[in-house]
Amino acid sequence: MQHAYSDDFPEPVATPAKVEGQTHLTADKLDGEMNKVLKARGNVVVTRDDARLTSDWLDYYQDKNELKGGDRFTLTRPHERVDGTTITYDMDTHTGDGQKPVFSGGTPPMVLRGNGERVEFRGPDRYALYNSRATTCSVNDDSWYLVSSRLDLDYTTEVGVAHNAWIQFQGVPLLYTPWIDFPLDGNRKSGLLVPSFTSGTRGLGIALPYYWNIAPNYDATITPSYSQTHGTGLGLELRYLQPDYSGTIYTDQRLNDPTTNTHRYLWSVKHTQTLAPGLTMGVDATTVSDDNYFTDFADRITIADNTNLLRQAWVNYAYSWNGGSASTGLVAQRYQTLQNTSNSVTPPYALLPQLSFSANQSLPANFSANLTSSITRFSHPTLQEGDRTILYPSVSWNFDQMWGFVKPKIGVNYTYYDLSAYSGTAEHSITRTLPIFSTDSGLYFDRDTTLGGTNYTQTLEPRLYYLYVPVRDQSKIPAFDSSLNDFSFARLYSENDFSGGDRINGANDLTGGLTTRMLNVDTGREIARLMVGQRYYLNKQYINSSGTIVTHDSNSNYLVSLAGEPIEHWNFDSLLEYDPISRQSQQYNAQLRYQPATGKTVSLRLRFQREGQTDVDGNLQDLHQIDFGFQWPLTRNWYALFHKQYSLQDKQALDTLAGVEYNEGCWTLRLVADRYVTNYVNVTNSIFFQIELKGLGDLGTSPLETLRLAIPGYTKTNESQP
Repeated sequence: MQHAYSDDFPEPVATPAKVEGQTHLTADKLDGEMNKVLKARGNVVVTRDDARLTSDWLDYYQDKNELKGGDRFTLTRPHERVDGTTITYDMDTHTGDGQKPVFSGGTPPMVLRGNGERVEFRGPDRYALYNSRATTCSVNDDSWYLVSSRLDLDYTTEVGVAHNAWIQFQGVPLLYTPWIDFPLDGNRKSGLLVPSFTSGTRGLGIALPYYWNIAPNYDATITPSYSQTHGTGLGLELRYLQPDYSGTIYTDQRLNDPTTNTHRYLWSVKHTQTLAPGLTMGVDATTVSDDNYFTDFADRITIADNTNLLRQAWVNYAYSWNGGSASTGLVAQRYQTLQNTSNSVTPPYALLPQLSFSANQSLPANFSANLTSSITRFSHPTLQEGDRTILYPSVSWNFDQMWGFVKPKIGVNYTYYDLSAYSGTAEHSITRTLPIFSTDSGLYFDRDTTLGGTNYTQTLEPRLYYLYVPVRDQSKIPAFDSSLNDFSFARLYSENDFSGGDRINGANDLTGGLTTRMLNVDTGREIARLMVGQRYYLNKQYINSSGTIVTHDSNSNYLVSLAGEPIEHWNFDSLLEYDPISRQSQQYNAQLRYQPATGKTVSLRLRFQREGQTDVDGNLQDLHQIDFGFQWPLTRNWYALFHKQYSLQDKQALDTLAGVEYNEGCWTLRLVADRYVTNYVNVTNSIFFQIELKGLGDLGTSPLETLRLAIPGYTKTNESQP
């Protein structure tokens, strides 16, 4: 027979109503002296609020509200459970200790479980486990454990701290540390992060980052490091976020690099701020100590992106009114240009400063008035300098219907150059005034069709774009910021073939284009998209990059694009530029990708551009490359990783990457080797080794950014498909 007892009643009663703060006890047998000690034997269950304790036997000291129990006990609270042999527990303070604990706590996916010799209960949701092992792996999976002499778990602050700890991975002890802390809920917290290791051409290296969670909107990462080649270093990244401003400050310092015997460094600052409604400002600046900094310390992604290091500060004010808006901005900008020993680079012009203003106003009958303008002072250490003023007012009309659109536009581009304050061979002042007229128009047709029992919608979208700009010689105008845009569909339908404001192509052109699409009615999937376009030159004169008037053929090259997903998970994309006069392709690229699920992707890309690169001597030569990559499962857990970029023109591999990824659910291993060309003569080798432990962190150096760049569609196998 089971008995029940409550400490708020003078005598035992059966199944009383549950009251907050009340201790309720049931057992097969109850005896003892009231208000002193109550002995419960067999199937003992004690509950108080959200805590529940079960055991084989239990002594309940009523005056202290303390319990002693065994031979087996189970203590549960929401999202927490501790099993053991014997227990001493204070129901008021939730303190005590237990022997031979087996524990689990937290909410998915961050559930920590393990065992130890003794557990110390330190209050609600606070524990200390001695000589323990802990893991986030599921039950019956003992792939890895965090072994420690003492493990403090505080679920009120969601912080775990391990003392004299190491990682035991597949039975092998790794990474001993006298102290380590980690979040119990997966959120950020202060503490040592897992060290990262590097190897390859630059030699062995190790970095030990410390994360400082200063406040909810401030944090910092301090990273001392050592490189076999470049000695000791110290990195610091500070991030901050406020309602009106945010930013990042980063630096890496090498006080005495053995390879150069100099102090080497990187500084980077990014800051944006709202000063008042509509008024914003920002700073974006990066500087390094020498031209070879990124080659020696960065990965290939950073090397490729950092030939010209931006240093910019700006202020912008934007405002709007009924039917209109305007913005004005002031920017100062210059670059640090990193020179390549095999091929020198001309630095871009500095803007010191540039003041810009733009506005638009809606007018009746779908008309609108627009203005773009700027005043810029261009500075350069070796090239012609000067001031440039641009005023470009225009009026446009927008007639847009479901069946088509017509968008005419007329404007006048006025440009003034003041070169009198600067040395050079150009004239002291130059004025250029060019009217610009364009009309963009298109029609939409569609029809329903059925193929193989599947319903489709086929569209037909013809488009005509007319552009008129008088041809004016611009050879005496400096080219401060202009360059010829790549030939593309966007350029076919734009009013200027050049970027910047120094070159405006003369034109009396008509561009004709046609797009047709095949859409699956049920899924909306674009089965195929074909685009064709060509520009017809009614006036054969045009402006080249130097500003000189030259002639071209009657028609431009053809542009053809074919893309779509003809079969589910199979994506195809291609672009071809074909010269009908020489009957040669000027450029083409085609990519085929198959991606049926997470961890499964195969891609093949072919790219060609006539005179699209320079050789080691600075001469133009064709660019002809093939690119192949895949991520594919070998077994249930093993995945193969591969990427190769090969230059058919140079007959050499530009990049070769090979690796494996193993996903066991609660841990993932990645081993990747990468060999890539950094310039015309140098090759860099890198080896990435990473063990990612679910909920705790990762060991080694992460190859994820390299894999995402090298293998289109790469996904982490322990994450869902994006």
